[in-house]
This record gives sequence, C-alpha cells and structure tokens, in this order.
Amino acid sequence: MSGKTKGTIYALICIALWGLIPVVAKIGQTTLDNHQFLFWSSLISFAVLALTTLMTGNLKYLRSYRFRDLLYFIVLGLLGTYIYYLFLYLGYAKATGMEVLVVQYTWPIFVVILSFFILKESFSLRTLVSIVIGFLGVMLVLTKGEYKEIHINNGLVILLVSAGAFCFALFSVLSKSVGKEPLGVISVYFLSACFASFLSMLYFSEFAIPSKSELFPVVLNGIFVNGFSYVLWIAALRSTEASFLAPFVFLSPVLSAVYLILFFNEPFLLVYGIGLMLVIVSGLINSFRFSKKQPTQYPVP
Repeated sequence: MSGKTKGTIYALICIALWGLIPVVAKIGQTTLDNHQFLFWSSLISFAVLALTTLMTGNLKYLRSYRFRDLLYFIVLGLLGTYIYYLFLYLGYAKATGMEVLVVQYTWPIFVVILSFFILKESFSLRTLVSIVIGFLGVMLVLTKGEYKEIHINNGLVILLVSAGAFCFALFSVLSKSVGKEPLGVISVYFLSACFASFLSMLYFSEFAIPSKSELFPVVLNGIFVNGFSYVLWIAALRSTEASFLAPFVFLSPVLSAVYLILFFNEPFLLVYGIGLMLVIVSGLINSFRFSKKQPTQYPVP
C-alpha cells in the first residue's frame, strides 16, 4: 500500500470523526459552557492516550525527549488542541453556527498556504482550483444554497474562530516534521491542553461536572472525536503531503450535515448531494497532481 493510499485512509477515518464535532458539542453543552466542555474533553483525551501509550510499551520513547522537544510539543498542543477548540466552542456559543462552520473550515486553505512557505511543498493552479471548489461545496451545504443567509453579526468572535483555524493549520503543518512516536507526542499535546483549559475554566468560568445527559458526548468527544482522531491525522500527514490531504477535509462539514440529519431529524436537501459531489471532485482534482510524484515517507504507527 502506497503512502498516499494509507494517508488517504487515515485522513478519511479522521474526517468522519471530526464530522461529529457539531453533534457532540450541541449535546454536550446543555449545562456546560465552552471552557468546561473543553476541559473535560481534553482530560479524557489525555487519560486515554496516555494509558494507550503505557499499554503499548511506547512510554519508553518519552525518555528520549529533550527539554527542547517537550517545549516544542507543548507549543503545538496549545495551537492544535487548546486554542483551536477554545475559539471554536466560543464561536458556537456566541455566534451563528453557520458562520462558525464556514470560518472553521478555512483551515485547510491555510494548510496549503503554510505548506508552501514552511514545508516548501509545490503549489499550483490545480491545487488552488481544488481548494476553491471544496470550499464552495462547504458553503453550498452550510447555506443550503442561500448565500445571503450568512450575516456576520459578531465580528470579534468570528475573527477569533478564524485565528483558531489558522492555529490548527499551523499545528498540522508543523506536526508533519515531528519524527517522534505519535502516541507519546499527542499525549503531551493533550496534557498541555488539559492544563491550559483547566486554568482558563477557573479564570473565565467555574469548575463543573458534566450531567448524566452530557457524559456520553463528552466521553465520545474525548476518546474519538479529539483523542484518537489526532493519531490518525498525524499518521496521514506523515504518509503523504499536507496539501494533498487538505481538500479531503472539506468532507467533514458535509458529514456533519448528514449526522445532523440522522441525530436531529433535519431534512435532507438536494444541495447536500451537490455539495458532496463538489467536495469529492475537489479531492480528485488535487489527487491527480500527485500521480507521478511520490512524497517522502515518514514512519507511521
């Protein structure tokens, strides 16, 4: 199996999990606010990943980490597992969900741009076209074809969500160069997010325990939607080029629409199918560019 194929499989599973974010956020924040929800999700993610690291015997790799490595991993953790979700959940709490989703999924575009400047990956008109088509597919699904429905009423919050999207893109690009064993590294990511979210919860909110109805979505979010999805995403990034994977990420909000239909009985519209087709075309257009060139291979778990 080629690195591109493995990377695509890892990314698609990861994207299917990321599509659950609106669902778990909606069900899991009945009484919890965004700070509390983020803390409990980060705590569960860290606990599960740390336990998995211990049980798989990968804890020994932590001994090889230098102080500089740990500091770098902490910074990456703050970018991709704390700041991104802190601003994202703030957006869902304070702004229109449609606006937040559209802005949230600007991060694949940032990935392509940052990959060009930081990783020196190639950038072509074909890549630009694929990104534009993918984003149009997302817009079509989120607006149901009524683009005038998007009205930015809370500019500061939307700006913060955009900043969070940029941080996650930067996290994705910088994580590609991390050659350490993924489970231990991602455990450090969520440990930093756990501490940071705990402090922000105490400062901006208060300590609270999830209710019975919130427990399942919090645990689901902590273990799969956030926790193991990062292992899959890092594995995908190490298998193929980041700019190749970026357009496929646009499948996530389309899947979110499908999940909302299944869980909340929202009606299925023709524009959902059209949007899905645009997203698939976006991924195919970008993948054709890589048919003659194989990327550098990185170790995967």
